[in-house]
Parts: sequence; structure tokens; C-alpha cells
Amino acid sequence: MRKLLLFFVALLSLVAATPATNASSPRAFGAEQRKNRSIMELPPFERAVLIIKKFETLHKPKHWPYVGYGHQVQPGEPYRRGVQLTERQADALLRKDLRKFCALYSKYGKDSILLGCLAYNCGPGVVNKSSILKKLKAGDRNIFKAYTSHCRYKGKWHKGLYTRRLIELAALFVP
Repeated sequence: MRKLLLFFVALLSLVAATPATNASSPRAFGAEQRKNRSIMELPPFERAVLIIKKFETLHKPKHWPYVGYGHQVQPGEPYRRGVQLTERQADALLRKDLRKFCALYSKYGKDSILLGCLAYNCGPGVVNKSSILKKLKAGDRNIFKAYTSHCRYKGKWHKGLYTRRLIELAALFVP
């Protein structure tokens, strides 16, 4: 019961704290257009992008080899140490990486974005070995405990990662 309560509190805090702009008319000044929309009105991919941006933040040059919103620089990529990406470049890189991870799990249908989001944070190797993937392959939709178990940073449980997992589940998981 307590986990369910935390889950809904995390969802409500994200919905209340994350405004979405009116994509159809960015220059509209009417009262209707100025109202903030809920994150849940956005397509799931856009929700995932907002969640990643909220928790990763734009990395600075001191975070090398991570650039943008948590992209780990691979050999041969054009990114240089000491150079910070602009918000636009970081957003484009985040979307490219997330599309790649979602494509890895496309055979899981509605769960591909949730799995892609986890892979963006933990890596596809972790997701491929996880009990989450095993449960989904077996048709078991009860993944709460398995998903929220991915909350460790440097071997220690991390409250911020737990909050992130709750929000990802609330916004991206379709039971």
C-alpha cells in the first residue's frame, strides 16, 4: 500500500510540476493557449524526453565523458572534452539515443519506451539481463518491484533514482 501511495505522489508531483507548451501554436497569446497542459497529454515518447531532461539535466564539461543529457561519448564520436553542448544539440542527441534504445525493444510494443528509458539511464546490457525483461517476456505485467529495484548509484540505494523510477512507471507504463 505504501509503495502504491508513493507511486501516485510521484505521478502527481510530476504532472503538477511539468508544464507542456502548446505545440500547435507557439505564439498564441489567448487565455486558452496560455494554460499549462499536463505531461500525460503528451505522446509517451515526449513524456520520456521530459522525464530524462528533468533528472539528467544538461551536463557540463566537468562531467566528461558524459555530454548533453547523460549521453556517454563513444570512440569515434565528434564530441570533445571541455566543450558543452547547447540545449538544442543536447535535445537532438537525447532524442536520437532514446529512439535507438526504443528500437532495441520495439518487439515489446507499448513497453518499448519504458524499457528504452531505463536503457538510456542504466544501459541496454543491464536491461537485457533484468528481471523486468524476463517478466515482460513471460507476459507478467507486475513489474513494479523489479523496475524500482534499479535505484543504485555506486552500489548504494539512491532516493532520486527511486523517484525517477516511480515517475517513469507512472507516466510510461501501460498496464
